Amino acid sequence: MQTNLRIALAASGGLLMGAAIMQATHAQQVEAPPAYVIAEVEKDPTKAQDPAAARRYAEAAPRSLVPFGGQYVVRGGAVQALEGEAPKGYIVVIAFDSVEKARGWYDSPAYEAVKPIRQSSMKSRILIVEGVRPQPQRSGSL
Repeated sequence: MQTNLRIALAASGGLLMGAAIMQATHAQQVEAPPAYVIAEVEKDPTKAQDPAAARRYAEAAPRSLVPFGGQYVVRGGAVQALEGEAPKGYIVVIAFDSVEKARGWYDSPAYEAVKPIRQSSMKSRILIVEGVRPQPQRSGSL
């Protein structure tokens, strides 16, 4: 009888440990939500307009995204204001896997080298926004 009790306790303990390990593994697999860098850029009449500087920035900025997995989602396309005023320039949206990667890009030496070109030639607001993790689609639901 004691042997059966020991086996039952050992099995129960093993199940509990297995469940705890599975839960910890699942928690590690949960991904951080995506993040987006959103820039509203307008030409600033108080700053010298330098087309060559704008070209240098437009060529260098995308290269600085590569190590952080950043990808342009919007890069100056047409804007339609549905409510409120339309921006006086253009919008840029860059997608990242996480806020940490977005911030890592913004603070990186590669972007730090390019940032002054943007800052001296255009007026802009730069934001990092935490996104929403895509939810799995349920079959048969609307």
